[in-house]
Order: sequence, then structure tokens, then C-alpha cells
Amino acid sequence: MTTQAIILLITFLAVLLALSYPLGVLIAKIADDKAAVPGFAWLAWLEKGLYKVAGVKADDGMGWKSYAVALVVFNTLGAFAVYLVQRLQAWLPLNPQALANVSSDSSFNTAVSFVSNTNWQGYVGEATMSYLTQMLVLAGQNFFSAATGIAVVFALIRGFSRHSSKSIGNFWTDMTRSTLYLLLPLSIIFATFLIGQGVIQNFSAYKDVQLIDPVTYSQPKVGADGQPLKDDKGAPVMETLTTTTQTIAMGPVASQEAIKMLGTNGGGFFNANSAHPYENPNALVNFFQMIAIFLIPAALCFAFGRMVGDKRQGWAVLAAMTVLFVIMTVTVMVSEQQAHPLLASLNVDQASSVLQAGGNMEGKETRFGISASALFAAITTAASCGAVNAMHDSLMPVGGLVPMVLMQFGEVVFGGVGSGLYGMLIFAILAVFIAGLMIGRTPEYLGKKIQSFEMKMTSITILVTPVLVLAGTAIAVMSEAGRAGMLNPGAHGFSEILYAFSSAANNNGSAFAGLSANTPFYNVMLAIAMWFGRFAMIVPILAIAGSLAAKKRLEVNAGTMPTHGPMFIALLVGTVVLISVLNYVPALALGPVVEHLQLIAPR
Repeated sequence: MTTQAIILLITFLAVLLALSYPLGVLIAKIADDKAAVPGFAWLAWLEKGLYKVAGVKADDGMGWKSYAVALVVFNTLGAFAVYLVQRLQAWLPLNPQALANVSSDSSFNTAVSFVSNTNWQGYVGEATMSYLTQMLVLAGQNFFSAATGIAVVFALIRGFSRHSSKSIGNFWTDMTRSTLYLLLPLSIIFATFLIGQGVIQNFSAYKDVQLIDPVTYSQPKVGADGQPLKDDKGAPVMETLTTTTQTIAMGPVASQEAIKMLGTNGGGFFNANSAHPYENPNALVNFFQMIAIFLIPAALCFAFGRMVGDKRQGWAVLAAMTVLFVIMTVTVMVSEQQAHPLLASLNVDQASSVLQAGGNMEGKETRFGISASALFAAITTAASCGAVNAMHDSLMPVGGLVPMVLMQFGEVVFGGVGSGLYGMLIFAILAVFIAGLMIGRTPEYLGKKIQSFEMKMTSITILVTPVLVLAGTAIAVMSEAGRAGMLNPGAHGFSEILYAFSSAANNNGSAFAGLSANTPFYNVMLAIAMWFGRFAMIVPILAIAGSLAAKKRLEVNAGTMPTHGPMFIALLVGTVVLISVLNYVPALALGPVVEHLQLIAPR
């Protein structure tokens, strides 16, 4: 690693810690649904007013089944709303470019994507979505999906902290308080900062500007059915086009950018996402976008420690996440700072070439360089965000392996807002169960016995995403419709499909981008992976929360396994890595591992 990369990583972690600790204190107060939030007493009237309008009794607790039904119904209705607005946007206001309605399969995919906090984008934002669609339903779901994740982790933590209780909280209260006291204030502050740094926020029409010189470019030719055309050898048929003008998109970007990052959503206003200068104009914005992605997931660890009455528990979970994150980030940074073997074999001068200066610059913004791009790639895939400031498809094979593996860990290395912590707590339950088997004691975690019901639900939670990823990938590579979207042959093409399903099922949303995924086949298949990857995990987790809340909390004794020290942290890290290795190594061996070996093979 270069000195610059080391300093950047250390600075990032230091700033993250300094900002997330006090935020964790605030989140713990927000989770206390019986008390006012310090500093926000002036908003209490709005909270009560929302409950009154909605007919919600905020003090009524819910069992896990009622909580789960409310959550699923609310998100299902949200998906219908996102779908309908896309299908009707041509007749709705705030459509300055007179964009047409979005196709049914793309609308379906996008609706599921934004509701599940995945934000997978098979479309070009500035050429497909009107301002109203972007602001009303896409940005709206950025708030609601993030609040849903926070609500679930609140419910799970209450399962550990409550004694013989039938209630795990009230879903409507958790959603309202998370949005009103956490997501909205942080988004307003961050959006104001972004506007001050040059991120645009307007309702202007798109600008057509004359180019100084005509631009000639090539792109894959598409047939009448929307599928890329291929020649007799299976290679894409390219067409050459020339343009003399450029259309510069406008729009209310900063407001969506703020919640995109803070809510670990990741859906960009523009197709280039955080590589676009209107979304990410300079190095300072880039740094704080990375901080924003991890801010709430890290703060939730501190809130967890306070809510269960032992701050050391929060530190232990945060330490396990940080260990995994640092190891994976160092790997991708080192990989990208190596010269590309194929360019080196062509005797490209590494000192003078832009592509080779300091490493692999292909697909990266010169504004950010290799270190900031590699760090961003690790952060956005560790936290199920999916925003990108570089082309992941252009990463070195090992560099591309890291984001894929971070997603396949289950998005628990900080992870999404709420989902990262509740995913890691599920691994903690599995870790104490394994430890209990080894020492011959009934496993306990935070004073609650872990018994057969919890382990059944834990097994479902851990296995659902590998099944979706591996089954979806297998179907795609075996079907003609799946293979038709592959623009790269061999191991890299397989990696693109594996990455797409890993991203969808783990609700990340980033892509290798060499896959033509905006087709009926991929829109439907990836939507299925996104929906069940989200809600087939949440329902068993709420069942665990309900089961734990009903149990008595046992006192610590001499035989209790400590769950806050180095040994438990190592056990937790080992459990996360081992489960992922067992699930995904055969598939990884067919993709990025083979590609790496082919790249370094003697020529």
C-alpha cells in the first residue's frame, strides 16, 4: 500500500469513530419509544400529529407476527406506489424532458429494488426517470426502506433487552421516530453541505450544448427485441455513431444524494452515480460520502451496547466489523495499486501512462485516484449501499473479488442501515451456539438462552441469500435469455452474473456493469432475488426477536461465556468468514479466481 492509502484509511476510520459515537447515543434515545428525544422536543407535536392522522396508538406494543405483517404490508404498498408512478410519469408533472413511461418489467424491478433498500438500477436515470419520479417515490423509498431496516434492528435488540415480554415494540412508532428524528435531520444537514460543494439542486430543463469537436463512439447494436446483437462467434455487434451536441442533465440531485448515502441506498440520480461531477464534485465530497455510508451502521453498534445495558457488547460487534473491513480494504487497495499485467506485457511505460501511473487507473476518476476509488468500492459493498465512484467491472480480478465477497458475507461488515447490525447479531447467535457445542453448555447470548427455535430461524436467515445467489446464477448461465446479456466471455462474464445476483440477493445494488441486465429475464429474476433477500430474512429475524423477548434474562455467572472480549470477536469473525467460504468458494473459483490465474499466467 502507498502512504497515501494508509493515511486515507486511518483518517477515514478516525473520523467515522468520532462522528458515530455521539450519534449512537442519540439513536439509543430514539429507540426508547416511551421517551422524548433530547434536542427534538419541538418536533414532538409533529410525531403525535402523524400518529393521530394515521390512527396509530403509539403506546400499543406488537408481537412479532403483528410487527412482521405491518412491515410487509407497508413495504408491499410502497412497491405498488413506485411501480404506478413510473408507469404514469408521462402524464404527471415535473417531467421537463417529456420522458416516456417506464416499461412494465423495468418498473417492476425498480419498485422492488428501492423498497428492498437495494437500489439496483437497470435504467439510465437521467434518460428514464422524471423529476417527480425521482423525488416522490424513489427518494421517498430511500427514507422508508432505511427506516424499515432500523425498525427491525430495534425490534431484535428489544428481544435481547426485555424480560418475559410479548411485545417487541410498535412498527409504526419505530418507522416514524427513525425517519423524523434521525434520517430527515441528517439528510437536511448533508444535503446543505453537498449544495455548498457544488452538487446541483434545481428543476431546470436539460441543457443542450454544442461540442467543440464532433465525437465518434462505438456501442453494442441492439435488435428490435431489445437484446444485444451478436455475430457468428458470439461477440457483440458494434455500431459507430457521431454526435456534435451533448445534453447536460439537471435536477434536484443533492436532496436525493444525501439520503442515498445516509440510508445506504445507493441509487444514483445519474447513470454514472457518484462518478458524476454533479453528484460527487470533489475529493472532500467523496470523503464525506464514504463517511455518510458507514455513519448510521457504525452508530447503531454504540446504540446496541446502550440498549442492552453493556456498552462493551457494542464495541465487540464494531471491532469484528472493523477487522473484516480493514482486511478486505487493504486487499483491494493493494490489488489496484499493481500495474495491469496485460498492459505491462505490451511495454506500456508505467511512469508516463495515465492508465498505469501508480497502478490500475482503468475505470477510475482521475479526480479521486486509486486509493479513494478502492476505498469507496470496499465501503459501498461492505455497507449494502451500491453507490459507485468507479467502474467495478474494470477492477483487477482480486480487486473485483473483494466487493463480491463483502456482499457474500451477508452485508454484515457494517452493512446496511439496520440490516448490517441485525445480520451480524444473527452471526453472533450462531457463534455462541457453536461455542456452546464445543464446551458442552447451553448457548447464551446477552442473558438469553439460544434454543432450537432460534437456531432454526437463524439457519433460514443465513441460508436464504446463498440459495438465491447460487440458484439465480445457475439459472442465468444455463438459459439462453441469461447468456444473451453477457457481453464478456469466459470467467469474467460468469463473474458479472455472479456479482449481479450477489448484489441483488444481499440488497447491495452495485454491478460489474458489463452485463446487459435491463431485459425481462434479468428484471424479473433479480427482482425475485431482491424481494426474498430482504423479507425472507426480516421475518425470521422478527421471529427470533419475539422468542427472545418472551424469555427471562439470565444473570451472568462463572460459566457464562464472555461476549465482549478478543476471543469472542475472533470467534465472530471466524464464523462470518467460514460460513461465506463454505457457501461461495466453488462459485468464486469459476469466476474471479480463474480470471486472476489467467491474467498472471506466463505468455
